[in-house]
Order: sequence, then C-alpha cells, then structure tokens
Amino acid sequence: MSVLRVDTAVLTLTFNQDVINCTIGRSGPCEAEQKREGDGRTPLGTWPIRTVLFHPGRSAPFHGLKLPWRWIGPQDGWSDDPADPSYNRPVRLPHPFSAETLIRDDPLYDIIITLGHNDSQPIAGQGSAIFFHICYENRGTEGCVAIDRATMDSLLPKLAPGDLMTIV
Repeated sequence: MSVLRVDTAVLTLTFNQDVINCTIGRSGPCEAEQKREGDGRTPLGTWPIRTVLFHPGRSAPFHGLKLPWRWIGPQDGWSDDPADPSYNRPVRLPHPFSAETLIRDDPLYDIIITLGHNDSQPIAGQGSAIFFHICYENRGTEGCVAIDRATMDSLLPKLAPGDLMTIV
C-alpha cells in the first residue's frame, strides 16, 4: 500500500520520493466533518483511491494499469444534490436531480481518480465528487486535488488498489 500525501499549506503532493505541485479547493482545506456541498473546500483526512475514469479520445488506460477503470461518456454524471437518494454516486444523465457532468470541454476530467470521501453511506450535504484529477490553468478546484497532466500520466502506473490519499 502506498500513500499520496497532500500538504494543503504548501500545495504539494508527495508520493515516494517525488514532490509534486498540486492545487486544492478554491476555498482551502477544512475538517472532513465541516465539508459542505458547494463550499469549494478540500476535506482533510485519508481517503482510499477507488477507480479511474477515462475520457475517450483524450485519455486511455495503458497496459499494466493496476487500478480498476472505466470509460465515461456524455451520459455519465455524479450526483451533487443532497436531496437525491443517489447523492455522491455516479448517475446516468439526464438525471432527475442535480448532477455534475463528467464529460467536459476543458481537460479537468480527462482522467478522474475517484476518492473514497463520503462514499460509504454518504451523508447528504457533506460533499460529493471529491476527485483527484487534472489541473487546468492552476485554478483552484471545487474541493478536489489536481495535478498537471504529464505528472498524472507518470503517476498513474504506480498506483494500485489499496493505495490512499492523505490530505493534511
């Protein structure tokens, strides 16, 4: 098991001996219990790395990828509505509740690594879609952790089931 450590004070991600620049939520970090839907804050804590989602034509799994993965398409969304019984879960679009579209015009979601924040019996309103994804124009995220594409491409082959992301 490996741990990716995100230091929110200096905006770095450390993996083995590599120290990588990263971005976090536009409103900074918060304790996980204080995370609220739409607040733009990154929840502190240790989160399991779950799966990888690839945008066809912009990214692809490579031979030897150890993490589980799947393609995303225009029908793929992620519920961000606390009133939705499927809150903080992948959903099919169109969806009767509010949901984030996973196919985007910008490169943010060309590769999405889903993190296990608020996903085991999600608590409505305590944050959804906390991902590890591609950074775009060094902008703060909606609460996710993001790195540049070249670094993501080199890091992804090193990750395996059971790995964790610790955000401090």
